[in-house]
Amino acid sequence: MALVSMKEMMIKGKKEGYAIGQFNVNNLEYAQAILQAAEAEQSPVILGVSEGAARYMGGFTTVVNMIKGLMHDYGTTVPVAIHLDHGTSFENCKKAIDAGFSSVMIDASSKPLAENIEITNTVVEYAHSKGVSVEAELGVVGGEEDDIIADGVVYADPAECKELVDNTNIDCLAPALGSVHGPYKGEPNLGFEEMEIISKQSDLPLVLHGGTGIPLKDIQRSISLGTAKINVNTESQIQGTKAVRDFLAADTEAYDPRKFLTPMREAIKETVIGKMREFGSSQKA
Repeated sequence: MALVSMKEMMIKGKKEGYAIGQFNVNNLEYAQAILQAAEAEQSPVILGVSEGAARYMGGFTTVVNMIKGLMHDYGTTVPVAIHLDHGTSFENCKKAIDAGFSSVMIDASSKPLAENIEITNTVVEYAHSKGVSVEAELGVVGGEEDDIIADGVVYADPAECKELVDNTNIDCLAPALGSVHGPYKGEPNLGFEEMEIISKQSDLPLVLHGGTGIPLKDIQRSISLGTAKINVNTESQIQGTKAVRDFLAADTEAYDPRKFLTPMREAIKETVIGKMREFGSSQKA
């Protein structure tokens, strides 16, 4: 199956009451694990790629060709989107689109609202001309992810969310409502009241960043309030790294990376399968 944008899968998810996972790709084994999990679960899937991860892997074109090559060799049949996670500028979003990404996020949330709208519109105009979906963000998601470092959490203002949606043609909105990138320090405190207001006033699929460590009941409530995309990276990293540590601790003579990266890939695959079942996207392809 060819790559698709996120738009239709998110609309279907919101309508039918489930969310699609965005699972971040950090190297070949992550891409393998995510695609294998999606096929096993017959789930639509979004492969998220941050600007930092793309640089690490060689660049946007390398990432696209790697994923498309795996899809070809695996005979992937489920809907797959490659999504630029936290694109920091129009220029970087354009580079990703030109390389073959089927979806991009423009994160101008640190800018004043008027500037956020202006930058987002520029991305939307170019992306939509290429059949590529666009995600935008308001508020501040706490924690750290590659080049994005936020001290604390700032809840998105529902009135500003309405203004952004009304003045752009984005396909989904990521309102910061208490989630964080990286491990949580204490219990997550999601703004469900704001989430409900934002969802009802825009009718756009919502995106929940920082999906690692959020209790299942909060995941389910978020989905019921219009969240149709949930991002997961930290949990895959933690479980994958644990598998490598365990393998090398048990075999201190090992040196072939395939030997210790195979259990990492399997741990990530199992983590992704678990999330797909939690989000309700299994058997929805």
